[in-house]
Amino acid sequence: MTEALFISDLHLDPARPRATSAFLDFLRRMARDAGQLTILGDLFEFWIGDDEDSAHAGEILDALAAYSAAGHRLAVMRGNRDFLLGSRFAARSGATLLADPTVETMAGERTLLMHGDLLCTDDHRYQRYRRIVHNPGVQALFLALPRAWRRAAGAEGRRRSREYQTAQPAPIADVATAAVTAALQRHAATVLIHGHTHRPAIHHVDLPGGRARRIVLGDWYEQGSVLRLDAQGYSLRSWPFG
Repeated sequence: MTEALFISDLHLDPARPRATSAFLDFLRRMARDAGQLTILGDLFEFWIGDDEDSAHAGEILDALAAYSAAGHRLAVMRGNRDFLLGSRFAARSGATLLADPTVETMAGERTLLMHGDLLCTDDHRYQRYRRIVHNPGVQALFLALPRAWRRAAGAEGRRRSREYQTAQPAPIADVATAAVTAALQRHAATVLIHGHTHRPAIHHVDLPGGRARRIVLGDWYEQGSVLRLDAQGYSLRSWPFG
């Protein structure tokens, strides 16, 4: 039996129905044999708040609720696109909301779970933006707006994000080596699992006291990216779109 599965950066959106169908199929098939599913951020392309009432969001929440009700442990971390996921989302889906970062023991190792954007410390403009949108006061003001306004703001934010990402040099958009090393040492972890950069790979990290692994999850744009932990260890796999 698979001990745990990890995914991130699905960016589910009504405009991308194939990704949503693939995720629902993944829950019904591959994930049903796992004791635990952890989603490390950006499950949704944008989350306007827990009063989201679209049919698309409802379909995903119902599927997550059925999955957790079947006895699976479901954990969700907020990403840079769905950082407004809150307690109502957790109650509706049956998910446990994880702080970023979170440390858990997996396969006998201290494992650091992150979305990954906190590690992109060379992108100073993004880090400033992140501090603003994670301010509780700013979030309260945004959530007080009508849903239609929030949806419009989300669409505009996605457009600007695409333009910004296209203009960024690759090294700035990726994680910083110093930030990775510091995070592993701060949390005394030997495994780091994150998403955000959409560059799936397993890297070895040299630390003063030994070596660690950094496992990067891919996105769900052309196919699904899944990290599997079983008796043989960690392995990155793909999940096809139908």
